[in-house]
Amino acid sequence: MNRRQLVKTLSLSGMTFSFFKTGWASNLKSTSKPIVLSTWYNQREANIDAWSILSKNGKALDAVEKGVMNAENDITNCCVGLGGNPDRTGIVTLDACIMNEKFEIGAVGALERIKHPISVARAVMEKSPHVMLVGAGAQEFALAQGFTLEDGKLSDHATKAFEEWKKRNEFDHKNVEKKKVEFITKPDREQEKSKSMKVDEFNHDTIGMLALDSFGNLSGACTTSGMGFKMRGRLGDSPIIGAGLYVDNEVGAATATGHGEEVIRICGSHLVVEFMRQGLSPELACKKAVERILKSTPRKLEDLQIGFIALNKHGEFGSYALQKGFDFAVKSEELDNKKFDSKFLM
Repeated sequence: MNRRQLVKTLSLSGMTFSFFKTGWASNLKSTSKPIVLSTWYNQREANIDAWSILSKNGKALDAVEKGVMNAENDITNCCVGLGGNPDRTGIVTLDACIMNEKFEIGAVGALERIKHPISVARAVMEKSPHVMLVGAGAQEFALAQGFTLEDGKLSDHATKAFEEWKKRNEFDHKNVEKKKVEFITKPDREQEKSKSMKVDEFNHDTIGMLALDSFGNLSGACTTSGMGFKMRGRLGDSPIIGAGLYVDNEVGAATATGHGEEVIRICGSHLVVEFMRQGLSPELACKKAVERILKSTPRKLEDLQIGFIALNKHGEFGSYALQKGFDFAVKSEELDNKKFDSKFLM
């Protein structure tokens, strides 16, 4: 082959590569089977809403957004949406993030009085030059994008839970700053022995959702009202890409629930995906991440719970938790929102 023939051949190859890379061949039939999974079986109805999109050859990104909106709409949910438990000053703050197959990301933290933080997170991804907005700025952005401001009143169950928490912790608004300092500076010693540090009082069942669509693309979403009765301004792992959620379309996706501080400590969801990149199954990848937490945490293990779910590029899924009690739901053509009890270390 002479030089001119070589150049011509390479040019044609480049055109062919561009054809497929740019998506011009999107009308080609996909061989992927859609699937969606989410944390906590009691929030399985979110999968039904996501499946309504996936089953019609819709995009995974649209599916996970619509799916977790189901949980955000549930005013009885203690841990997601505006009906969730407040921080220790009585205000509900919301965190969420979303990620698609193109490494595009959006997140909001400490968002108040907006019903669907996951949709605001997507707006941050698609309509801003940033990847995360927090607090008053996140709320201002949401209003500018057409979201409406809710009244901010606590739900009936959150009001009751908050009053009970204050009684058990001898809560004093005048002394709140001192209590905050003690809480944050003694996470693994005397303060952890008190009633306020018991895991069942936090009631944080974040919903994380992962989906693979018929085009072979992955996306994920995560949304929460955070740890119940947390310090004002506390941010967990849920809105942090790489901690509460991570997606790599060549490998897989993962999301987390439980004590966010421990997930952040090891960049948990990103770590799970990296373990899958090394060839581990989704379940084993999740297990390795939980073992890393077990090794690295300075906190007492009996007061902690962390769970991961993962989905790889081939539609294989798995989970692992630190302690017994974590479950998740999976919906596909073969699995009709089936419940799976996660394996655990302790």
